[in-house]
Amino acid sequence: MLLRKSLSLFAALLLASGAFTSLGTTQTAASTPFGYRNFSHEATIEERFMAIPSARLAGAELKTLTAVPHIAASPEDHQMALYMAEKFRAAGMATQIVPYRVLLNWPELVRVVAYDSSGKTLMTGPAPEHVRGDPFQNNPRMVMPFNGSSGSGDVTGEVVYANYGRPEDFKELETRRISLHGKIVLMRYGVNFRGVKVYLAELHGAAGVLLYSDPQDDGYYKGDPYPEGPWRPATGVQRGSVQYLFKYPGDPETPGIASTPDLPDTERVSPDGNQPHIISIPLSYHDAAPILQALTGPGVPEGWQGALPFRYHMGPGGVRVHLVSQQDYQRRTIWDVIGTIQGSELPDEQVIVGNHRDAWVYGAVDPNSGTAAMLEAIHGIAVLLKQGWRPKRTLIFCSWDAEEEGLIGSTEWVEQHGDEMSRVVAYFNTDVGVAGPDFNAAAVPSLKQFVRQVTQAVPSPVMGTVYQQWRLHQAGRDEHRASSAPLESGEEVQVNDLGSGSDFTPFLQHAGVPSTDVGSGGPYGVYHSAFDDYTWFVMNADPHFVYLQQMARVLGLEAIRMADADVLPYNYPAYARAIAAYLEAAASKAREAGLNTLDFADAQAAAGRFTAAAEKVYALQKVPPSDPSQLDQTLRAVETNLLSPAGLPTRPWYKHTIYAPGEFTGYSAVVIPGVNEAIDAHETSLAQQQLTVLAEALGRAAQTLDSAH
Repeated sequence: MLLRKSLSLFAALLLASGAFTSLGTTQTAASTPFGYRNFSHEATIEERFMAIPSARLAGAELKTLTAVPHIAASPEDHQMALYMAEKFRAAGMATQIVPYRVLLNWPELVRVVAYDSSGKTLMTGPAPEHVRGDPFQNNPRMVMPFNGSSGSGDVTGEVVYANYGRPEDFKELETRRISLHGKIVLMRYGVNFRGVKVYLAELHGAAGVLLYSDPQDDGYYKGDPYPEGPWRPATGVQRGSVQYLFKYPGDPETPGIASTPDLPDTERVSPDGNQPHIISIPLSYHDAAPILQALTGPGVPEGWQGALPFRYHMGPGGVRVHLVSQQDYQRRTIWDVIGTIQGSELPDEQVIVGNHRDAWVYGAVDPNSGTAAMLEAIHGIAVLLKQGWRPKRTLIFCSWDAEEEGLIGSTEWVEQHGDEMSRVVAYFNTDVGVAGPDFNAAAVPSLKQFVRQVTQAVPSPVMGTVYQQWRLHQAGRDEHRASSAPLESGEEVQVNDLGSGSDFTPFLQHAGVPSTDVGSGGPYGVYHSAFDDYTWFVMNADPHFVYLQQMARVLGLEAIRMADADVLPYNYPAYARAIAAYLEAAASKAREAGLNTLDFADAQAAAGRFTAAAEKVYALQKVPPSDPSQLDQTLRAVETNLLSPAGLPTRPWYKHTIYAPGEFTGYSAVVIPGVNEAIDAHETSLAQQQLTVLAEALGRAAQTLDSAH
């Protein structure tokens, strides 16, 4: 009730101030977007584009895209690749289907049998995913619940419950002298990436892992389960990859190089670098409940109790489980679909828009809401092309494959085109395009201003603009901001930092391409289950497909505005402020950790030089030159300057000195990761060496910006 009242008050204030515009119109009060000399011509193009994406057509696309299960490398996935290629060509794009041969596992047999202390069978699973009335749940082509990258084997052991499988959870078990050697570790989904949970269990000597979705996190504790509501039903299982993505994503046999069909075996390496060696099996809470209920040992500490109606215990004792996992590992063909519109004035500068299309089952929300939105954005751009418009810069649209198994399609493509990545001026990603009405975005700091300005120009289906609704939503959850970047003076909307978990990862963190990720969230309890289908989507996420239409407009407008900008609209002063704050926070953390000899002076001085150079170049960008190509090249080089050629310690595939996925979180961003992770490990010499690497990167970036004067 407090949230509802505060939002109502905020809306009333905005209405009284005239901040909202009428539905279907853009925000006319906004100033000329950064990067443009005179926006009048571009405003006309954008207005024409905005009128084209259709909610009805987006909904029809979603229905087509989710008609059958289409796991990566399956015949159905290939048919979808052909469909996407047909759509790209019909829009006037030069189109390629690009194959790769990559190592993937499909399940042959997955079985869990649990016994109590007397030998009585407690459960046999996994149980079929089933609810009342869902028309899609019995399709025979639906893959059984399993984990991508799981090991194969046949093991039996006592169960230990490890909560979310965070480092602090394993530390708690160590403190209590609960050994995991030879045990089966039961953990609930949430907080960190599932591959990190398996990684930590393996490091602690576990023989196998069971992962389940606790109703506290996305089931009945949150609200009505499907089909009465949007939350996870008792038999819903979260599939997912447990590849060690925090080490490197992509084909596990070809880190750093593309797994093209003609790649010789001599170029491939052992997949051990980012693959678990132990069995990992996902369960529903229907199947996990008998195990948890029979488990003995100490009662769980505060924060470990879930929502099942009994007291949780840590084990071991009371339960033994027998796990069988037979995984068919083969090199399988996947297919990226790439469509290109050649730029009219600056064809060597490329703007890339991407979304993956593969899904564990139907993938209505993840990822095909994003696919439907991208296709409607392409529809709008196709109409503009027929009307005679051409983008100044080259536009490339990408339908990635095998994202779910480890960001594989996008990673292989980036690795194949590594020498060309300096020409890519922006990568715009969407994945979970629409799970509900709450817009969200993440970006490098240089593009956060750009994202805000784009959303100020897109109408919301509720009232006003996307930006205004985004601001209202954030006003109700200020205390839950996910980004570690500080708010700039006068900012009202927080744009998050980019961690990992979707296809922007190879672009930003390996190749140094400025990137954004946009989506729209809501109550979404069927993630990676059989129930993420068209029926659930229409009932819960977007019944009239108006948020698909909204996302098509946002994504298309990102592409058009960046492609046509008079000069690349990067805001490097914002980047500099973020980096200065990261350094200050790291210095404070080092002092608290007792690392008093750590010297931040050189890195902070380099950050100061970067700040001064960024302010001067920002002034130049406000009055774009008639020929922006030289300034564009200078601006674009800065993100690449922030890469470390040697990469991060212990995981050299990740080269960005400012952002990386956390080694023990997997999805959320760790800022200045080389420095912060060394501080966390209390390795003073490594932290000092990484501060030097960071100072050198900032020095390169400052020198590049200085060359623009």
